[in-house]
Amino acid sequence: MSVLVLILAVSAACCLGFGFVLQQNAARQAPLSDFLSPRLLLDLVKVPRWLGGIGLMVAGMVLGAIALGQGEVSLVEPLLATNLLFALALSRKQTKQPLGRQGWAGLALLAGGVTAFIVAGEPRGGTAVTDPLRHWLIIGVMIGLALLLTTYAKRSRLSAGPVLLALAAGLLYGVQDALTRVSGQRFSAGGLAEVLTGWQPYAVLALGITGLVLVQSAFETAPLRMSLPALTAAQPLAGIVCGVGFLGDRLRTDTAALTWEAVGLAAIVAGIVLLGMHPAMPCGSDRSEPTRNLQPS
Repeated sequence: MSVLVLILAVSAACCLGFGFVLQQNAARQAPLSDFLSPRLLLDLVKVPRWLGGIGLMVAGMVLGAIALGQGEVSLVEPLLATNLLFALALSRKQTKQPLGRQGWAGLALLAGGVTAFIVAGEPRGGTAVTDPLRHWLIIGVMIGLALLLTTYAKRSRLSAGPVLLALAAGLLYGVQDALTRVSGQRFSAGGLAEVLTGWQPYAVLALGITGLVLVQSAFETAPLRMSLPALTAAQPLAGIVCGVGFLGDRLRTDTAALTWEAVGLAAIVAGIVLLGMHPAMPCGSDRSEPTRNLQPS
């Protein structure tokens, strides 16, 4: 594994984790009438803390895009999942909660799972699939699942809604990461003109905006511990599916390797859940009131 890819991916995870905490601190005070509406972004843009969180998130996405340009999606995605460690670190500073057994167990599972998956799978590049049907089939399944989750989230709203929205956003972000890599490959092959003549960069923009609305709606309606684990778990899984499915990423497929890859992914998800449910994560605010007014902070 390239040291440069490791540094870029972990730096991206750091920016994303800190950014998510700052965004949720602001979004939890947004009016519920903005739920799943682009108007939510127009309200939040007036809040300096949210803008700071978005700035960190954009920085993380740029660093992640550079990492994706240097390494395989199946390698970078598990590293990006460590953003939860940085989110927990900032949350602990805000809440003064000790890490405790749950925190250490989650940390060990997440770090160990990422290590096990990368060591066992040995992600490496290959020949991308040129059949457009396969591209659209995988992308369509991911977007279709995201739409289905969003539909159910609108019905459940304050119960399971935030988790479903976060899962949907994670799926979209995983596809966005894969298409970001494709855009980078097109840029390397033919420069900016080659990128702008393809549909991928416009899809990246559309997926990013849609995912942002979903994430902020999840953040405004529930504590971070309900939404961030689902988001963090879904994104790398979707990215790995796209990477292996049509980008040509290759993983070891012998029995022992597949076993450890499965164990690693399971440990990543378990660690994400434990860390996401840690008491240090912001609890959010009471949502029994119909609306709340945003105050700059």
